[in-house]
Amino acid sequence: MLAAKGLYKFYSSVPAVQDVSFTLEPGQVLGYLGPNGSGKSTTVKMLTGLLEPNQGQVLHDGRDIHKNLIEFRKRLGYVPEEPNLYPYLSGGEYLDMVATLRAIPEPRKKTRIDSLMELFSLAPHQHVTIGSYSKGMRQRIGLAQALINDPELVIVDEPTAGLDPEERVRFRNVLSEIGFGKLVILSTHIVSDVESIATEIALMKNGSLLTMATPETLLRKCDGHVWQSVVASEQFDQLRTTLKISSAVRKPDGVHIRFVGPAAAIAAEQAEPELEDAFLYLMNFGNAALPPR
Repeated sequence: MLAAKGLYKFYSSVPAVQDVSFTLEPGQVLGYLGPNGSGKSTTVKMLTGLLEPNQGQVLHDGRDIHKNLIEFRKRLGYVPEEPNLYPYLSGGEYLDMVATLRAIPEPRKKTRIDSLMELFSLAPHQHVTIGSYSKGMRQRIGLAQALINDPELVIVDEPTAGLDPEERVRFRNVLSEIGFGKLVILSTHIVSDVESIATEIALMKNGSLLTMATPETLLRKCDGHVWQSVVASEQFDQLRTTLKISSAVRKPDGVHIRFVGPAAAIAAEQAEPELEDAFLYLMNFGNAALPPR
């Protein structure tokens, strides 16, 4: 079990995170969603022990991680937004180094490295230097090193930033596969990264936890507040500055838009909510949609 208890973090008296609390159990996959600058990465660093909160605690199995940091990190796999890789090492050499630092016994080490290289479709590149890897391959080797010791808790920060759509899908599929029986926290500002794999979603805004609920609950909160319409191109250029538009597709008959709000601001019909709609609605109209925390 991992619990955040009233976490606060200040930078020069400016609050980056304020009163963040939640509890997670093994087997859960938490999508930690919020726009850039909302406090996600600061929270992640506190959850991993890289930052100590100014106030509050992070508890793992009931114990403060900062009082038992070495043991906690033996059970943690962490992928930062920019993994610290060594470009002059091959992928296999890098994983071998990490496995040695993690004190994985020699007979098990090679088997573990080979299986991870296979899982991440890196086996043909095992002896190629990381410096020649693509962005997606570097992200995959970064996740592989986090899993080398088969951790109970996996925390991944903005894993798909800068990846093409194919690599994002590959990354989501791998996270989904390794999530069984583990506690996984995926911090991102991209809704599609979590919508198919998260069992719980936490929304961060301005350093505070806006809400935390199942995807189904979040969808219900914006039911009746998602709209769709077809508008002319010139009208769309004006509307996108005033409406909270979650998607827009240009077709021969005009621009097909979906937007969110308490009421339709233009002629429109209601649409069934999707998670992207719920994220946009709760971020902009959350005070009306959510009960007080």
